[in-house]
Amino acid sequence: MENSGYRKIDIMGIINVTDNSFFAGSRLLGKDGNPDIDTILGKIGQMTSDGATIIDIGACSTHPGAEIPDEKEEWRRLGPVLEAVSSAFPDTALSIDTFRSGIIRKAAAITGTVRLTVNDISAGEEDPVMLDTTAELGLGYIAMHKRGTPATMQGLCDYDDVTEDVLAYFKAFATRASKAGIMDWILDPGFGFAKTTEQNYTLLRRLDRFSDPELMRLCGGRQPRILVGVSRKSMIYKPLGITPEDSLTQTLVLHLAALERGASILRVHDVAEAARTVSIYRMLYREEK
Repeated sequence: MENSGYRKIDIMGIINVTDNSFFAGSRLLGKDGNPDIDTILGKIGQMTSDGATIIDIGACSTHPGAEIPDEKEEWRRLGPVLEAVSSAFPDTALSIDTFRSGIIRKAAAITGTVRLTVNDISAGEEDPVMLDTTAELGLGYIAMHKRGTPATMQGLCDYDDVTEDVLAYFKAFATRASKAGIMDWILDPGFGFAKTTEQNYTLLRRLDRFSDPELMRLCGGRQPRILVGVSRKSMIYKPLGITPEDSLTQTLVLHLAALERGASILRVHDVAEAARTVSIYRMLYREEK
């Protein structure tokens, strides 16, 4: 599938201020239960040097089976990190991986609103005022598809056609977002959330389906950018009988496939390798500025 022209591609580096994220190498909550600020700042510095254009910070792991901390604990972890990051990296674009509007208000008070994006795995379903809060503050917004909770989602994988059903979900979301005053948002199909391994690969195979004229119309003529988060996930390591730690090479294969099918944001654990993949993609399809 040959691409014409040059499109903006962002690499989003993952910072997990957690102790239970599925990839152990991404856990940055110290043994004492407090965020490891020095390590986090060092990691962000390396990520930005390696090519990350967005840093995604989350303090609440939401993978299948994860235990969800309450809002107070989420902010106890996140607040000190945002204070430190805002001081050390004042110009770096940030996204906050949360489904709670209260967290977003506090985060915006620290970071400001210009460089802040909400990365909401619930697309506004978990918090009834999240979309209104995002619009009020003028923040960027990432809407992800999922069903249920981390405890229940893997039992909610019954679709007539997974791609068409997820696309229909985003068409309905576009209407909700528009009513709240959000027209320009980012679409995340939610790989690994309420999908079987086979369904994940079907979604990725048909990713270009999300470049849909009707969805674009519902978004006021804007085509939502597509974010893909498959880095080291179980859709890779389980079928191969390996671990998240062993799945970097296969992750990069899927990153290239996602770029070929229209993704313009890659959410990754391994920034340098993802940046090289983007460079190879551009050479392969002769994309020039």
